[in-house]
Amino acid sequence: MDRITLSGVTAVGHHGVFDFERRDGQPFVVDAVLHLDFSQAATSDDVRDTAHYGEVAECIRGWITGTPLNLIEALAVRIADDLLLRFPVAAVDITVHKPKAPIEVEFGDVSVSVHRDRP
Repeated sequence: MDRITLSGVTAVGHHGVFDFERRDGQPFVVDAVLHLDFSQAATSDDVRDTAHYGEVAECIRGWITGTPLNLIEALAVRIADDLLLRFPVAAVDITVHKPKAPIEVEFGDVSVSVHRDRP
């Protein structure tokens, strides 16, 4: 299976379990790997025969900036499910990073990852 990798889609969202996270917002970063067959796109050389990564990025940004969720796990699953519905992909891997998570110890990043296949 061929892959498109889109890394570092970043926007401010208001996801989190604490009131201040929902009020103030914080950056979220999403990486997406789209699994699909490039055969038709390679033959046609037409963007309509692949997953348009600009549109994928817009979709991801919409979820980050959209209705607040408590958990980044929920955000990752919603992004994955939406990409499967909107684009001609066989599977997706989504990683949501929350680099400014309210954790009381020094850390570099916290992230969750999901893999979803087309039903």
